[in-house]
Amino acid sequence: MLFAAWNEHEAVLSRVSRLLHDDVSQVLSAVGLQLDAMRMDFRDQTPGVDSRASEIQELLEQAIEQLRHIGNELNPSIVERAGLQFALDRLIGKTRAEFPGTLRLRFDPAVRVPNVLAKAFYKIAECVLDLAKATPGCSLIDIQVKRARGEHVLEISDNAPVDDAESPPLGQLLLDYYAFKNHLTLKTERRPGKGSTIRASFPLPASAPERTPESGS
Repeated sequence: MLFAAWNEHEAVLSRVSRLLHDDVSQVLSAVGLQLDAMRMDFRDQTPGVDSRASEIQELLEQAIEQLRHIGNELNPSIVERAGLQFALDRLIGKTRAEFPGTLRLRFDPAVRVPNVLAKAFYKIAECVLDLAKATPGCSLIDIQVKRARGEHVLEISDNAPVDDAESPPLGQLLLDYYAFKNHLTLKTERRPGKGSTIRASFPLPASAPERTPESGS
């Protein structure tokens, strides 16, 4: 029930993001075009209309940019539009503003992660970053995307203190859910007093051409 509610929450955010991008932003853009046309029509009759219209257009552009930023925050479709590496760079830049420690990303330039798998990797990275930065004593997070032994691999290590006697946090259950939903192999190594390593992997197409994330097969 919890994960079903989470899925519905993400679906609602996705719909809101599309509404902001496809409807509201386009309406504001159309207003800007109409304003420009009106400025041309009344330029001779109304002194100063150019400067006033320019000021209004600047405000419209700021509003459109803010809506675009909000839309990206609500829905990480940036993975589809710009690729996993760019999306992770952006995620890390956002996390650095809230995380006082060292945050590293190593992305193998030869890796071409399919979109569906890239979205799953992004979700896992986002969840792990949230867990690590919220843990007192964490000062290092290392993210690596690579190919290894015929697999696409996302590996995230941190030095957040862990107690092996504690129950896994709710975030770990969420990671397990993302892995199950996308047919990923997820391995979590918790080293008491040292930190954790989370490894998500999926076979390269040549190794398993019949199996794709979320295919249900």
